[in-house]
Amino acid sequence: MNLNIDLENVSGLHGIPNVDDVQHWVMHTLQAAGEFGLDDVELAVRFVDDRESRALNNQYRGIDKPTNVLSFPAERPAGLPEFESQPLGDIVCCVQVIEREAKEQRKSVYDHWAHMIVHGTLHLLGYDHEYASDAEAMELLELRALQSFNINNPYAEQNTLSSNQRS
Repeated sequence: MNLNIDLENVSGLHGIPNVDDVQHWVMHTLQAAGEFGLDDVELAVRFVDDRESRALNNQYRGIDKPTNVLSFPAERPAGLPEFESQPLGDIVCCVQVIEREAKEQRKSVYDHWAHMIVHGTLHLLGYDHEYASDAEAMELLELRALQSFNINNPYAEQNTLSSNQRS
C-alpha cells in the first residue's frame, strides 16, 4: 500500500507529530480495520488551534467549543480512473485540546496523538460511536491498532503513562 499524507500545521504551535509517525499510525489503523484492499491512499491532516477547531466544530456539529479531532471523509469522485489513489478525507486535530487532554488524563502526549490519529482515521473509514454497539466495535479497532504501538488502553479508568514514554 502506498500512503500519501499531507500534513499542514496552521496552529503556529510546536510538538505536533511528524509525517512518519502519522503514516505509521494510519497504516496500522488500516490494517486493524482490515483495509488491505486499498492500494494508493491519500489523506490530509491539519493541525489547528482552539479558535479554528471551535469554528469547525460549531459549523459541522453545532457544538460551540473546540474538540480534539474532527474527520471529514472523502467520496471517490465519479469518473476517477481506477489507477488513481483513493482519497480517504481530512483529519483536523486541535493541538491545544489534545495536549490539555493528555495532561488531564495523565497520558503521554505522544500516545494521545497516536490515539487521536487512529480515532480520526477510523471515522474516515466509516466507523462511528453514536450508539453503544458502534462505539464498542470502534474501540476494539482502536485498541488493536494502539496495542501494535505498545500504547495502553486509553479508555481504561486509571490511565498511566505507557511504556512509550514520549511526550
